Amino acid sequence: MSDLLALSEEQRFRLLINSVTDYAIYMLDTEGRVATWNPGAERFKGYKAGEIIGKHYSRFFTPEDASADLPGKALRIAAREGRYEAEGWRIRKDGTRFWANAVLDPIRGDDGKLIGFAKITRDITDKREHDRALYESEQAFRMLVQGVTDYAIYMLDNGGRVTNWNPGAETIKGYSEDEIVGEHFSRFYTEEDRENGEPERALQIALKEGKYEREAWRVRKDGTLFWAHVLIDPIFNEQGEHIGFAKITRDITQRKRAQEELEQTREVLAQSQKLQALGELTGGIAHDFNNLMTVIAGASDFLLKNRDLPEEKKVRYLEAIVETTGRAKALTDHLLAFGRRQSLNPVVIDLAVRLDALAEMTGRMLGSLFKVNLEIHSKSPVVEVDSAHLETALLNAVVNARDAMPEGGELTLSTSDCQLEGRDAICISVRDNGPGIPPDVLKRVFEPFYTTKAIGKGTGLGLSQIHGFAAQAGGAAEIRSQEGVGTEVRIILLRTQKTVENDTPGENCAALPNGLKVLLVEDNLQVREFAAELLKDLRCEVHACESGDEALEKALAQDFDLVFSDIVMPGLSGLQLAQAIEKARPNLPILLATGYSDELVGKHSNHWAVVAKPYDGTTLAAAIAAAIQDKRAG
Repeated sequence: MSDLLALSEEQRFRLLINSVTDYAIYMLDTEGRVATWNPGAERFKGYKAGEIIGKHYSRFFTPEDASADLPGKALRIAAREGRYEAEGWRIRKDGTRFWANAVLDPIRGDDGKLIGFAKITRDITDKREHDRALYESEQAFRMLVQGVTDYAIYMLDNGGRVTNWNPGAETIKGYSEDEIVGEHFSRFYTEEDRENGEPERALQIALKEGKYEREAWRVRKDGTLFWAHVLIDPIFNEQGEHIGFAKITRDITQRKRAQEELEQTREVLAQSQKLQALGELTGGIAHDFNNLMTVIAGASDFLLKNRDLPEEKKVRYLEAIVETTGRAKALTDHLLAFGRRQSLNPVVIDLAVRLDALAEMTGRMLGSLFKVNLEIHSKSPVVEVDSAHLETALLNAVVNARDAMPEGGELTLSTSDCQLEGRDAICISVRDNGPGIPPDVLKRVFEPFYTTKAIGKGTGLGLSQIHGFAAQAGGAAEIRSQEGVGTEVRIILLRTQKTVENDTPGENCAALPNGLKVLLVEDNLQVREFAAELLKDLRCEVHACESGDEALEKALAQDFDLVFSDIVMPGLSGLQLAQAIEKARPNLPILLATGYSDELVGKHSNHWAVVAKPYDGTTLAAAIAAAIQDKRAG
């Protein structure tokens, strides 16, 4: 038998009572005098047993409670009802107060006669303070929520029914608390959203992702719509169980309308700017082309009216026509470059080699007033690009730099490694130490025909050509300038790992064999007749067609050495014709002619040989030779 069991029941009970220190456990006689006293009572009431036994327990009560005879009432209630329990302030020996939970039970003898009371008291001051703080916090939070009128703040149960409602919700949505608590929140959605299951989807997303946030139309009690910012968060209890949702809605209709008005204003401004740019563009084109056409028309008319002119004079006028036509083609190329519609012939080149040659040429062109520097910082400046258009772009930048420094200055051509949309690229820079460009001018420099130069001193197409060329080549163009410091034009092109090609003009073009049988396809009569004459001058046998359908029929029925077709034609286009011929006769060379064509942009841009309009006999001969050689090589 254990030592504990060896004790008498009375001894064990006394040991139990004396071991409890968190509760005051003691007995009172029928009058309320203390009869016993345990260590727990001594610990938080401060009295030793010898000091308190025989004393009336009313001394533990506050003066106010004692005056109201609360100690006597407690004894009477316990005797009458079999139990008395209460919470209230009690007094320690040192006069300090503590908040107590007190239980008073009557003790009766075997005969049922009252012989005293059992008293258990616990100090719950800390718990009371915690509960009071929690209550005050809840009250403050309730006041906060109830005081908010710009936001609808309320809760939903698991199924989406409203469980509470703040004044902001009533202000925004129009329902009083009595009208809406217990109703499903889907009534705030539009009919279309309800049919699409948006309310259910919102709760599912909030529960799955931890939050649902949207902007959408919502419906008020009176049926009017408002644009709402909606936030739904799931609510979990301390055990992690989902018990509902917190929902916050704000009416942002005014903000949406303001945004829409701002967007409309921006669209109007953008349209106005487009019209202004279009006016400048058309005015610039008209001015330049009228000048060119004046020379061509005047020279042509003079030759027609004076057919007996000396040969030397005829040649001079014809040379003027040819030269002016070249300038017209250059103007068109600039426009196409800006519109990203020029015909490109990309080859793999080493920029270090090209810029070295360009720097030498630039130095000779600019003269002794200018110092030209070359800085190659890129490790492997190899790109795939149309070399002729690249050189044109760089020369445009050089010419602009020269014009900005009429008294001379310093010009630097350089390359450096960079990134373009996360891909390795090369930055080609043309930098000067001129006066720089004012900010209001800088933002417009890429616009076609925009120029600050005097009339007749510039077309306004140089920088637009740079911008268009870089974009069509898959790169980008930038311009940086600081007044008093200088300007830098940057062309950024993607780096390639391909092998550098030898793209010297004419080096790969063999002489045309006599009697090439050419199928010519051109819907414009004048162009068709002109092209036929050029081909005949090149000793070709020409079979002309005015439509793609007619040409396809002939190409499949007869043998030809080459198909030479315009791209943009009614009906079957040149591109569609080329695709059909290649499918049926894959070994037949095809040459396409274009002023510009959207159809060449993208995956077909390098598939067939292309010659740009306007072309002459030399250009056409080189293009035909290249087309035939490419087909043989392929």
